[in-house]
Amino acid sequence: MQHVLQISRKIDYALRAMIHLAGLPDGRIAPLQDLASTLHLPREFLAKILKVLVARGVVRSVRGAHGGYQLARPAREISFLEVIEAVEGPVQLNVCLDDKDRCDVSSSCTMYHVWKAGQDRMLEVYRRTTLAELASPVEPRPVVLGVSAR
Repeated sequence: MQHVLQISRKIDYALRAMIHLAGLPDGRIAPLQDLASTLHLPREFLAKILKVLVARGVVRSVRGAHGGYQLARPAREISFLEVIEAVEGPVQLNVCLDDKDRCDVSSSCTMYHVWKAGQDRMLEVYRRTTLAELASPVEPRPVVLGVSAR
């Protein structure tokens, strides 16, 4: 059986939603239902994630009948890492990297420097990658107002 380091669904869904919002035209607001259906995400779980992203200041919510969500800042100013840390907190590959001395063998451990180098490289990639780099323009959905007469 293969074991992999794996990101949580919460991080995955948050990144997918943020990348989608980054692809919206300036000023456009995405309703929760549209986000959930377009991205094939569970609506209620997505709503909880977006609430956290709003509280962290990376998403802005608009109330009302024409409400929804949009990025709080330009996509080029929001990093992959900022989204990850907004929903899950600081990233660490191993408990020995959190500066809280939770490891009983840290003084004699030869793995610390490997974990540290791996984490530093990973975080640098996440820090340098912005939502703008990952976003594709979102095509506007056609609005059906009714049946037209011929």
